[in-house]
Amino acid sequence: MALSAQLGGAGMTASRLETTATISLEKVGDGFAITKSHLDLVAKIPGADKAKFDTAVKAAETGCPVSKLFKAEISVSARLET
Repeated sequence: MALSAQLGGAGMTASRLETTATISLEKVGDGFAITKSHLDLVAKIPGADKAKFDTAVKAAETGCPVSKLFKAEISVSARLET
């Protein structure tokens, strides 16, 4: 949702956003916790500007309200298809 909003603000409309999440589940104290989440994103955006796309991805990565709920390292790899 955060990326879609960032793309819209930059004047881009994705025809496809496909994301795969890989998480790290580790023993913490007496229980388990998700300590890392890595997102692999493939975006199809006809006519998109790569620099604007990269800026939108970074803004979504650091500003996503849902991501802020997690006490985990979050990273994103993004590939743009035009």
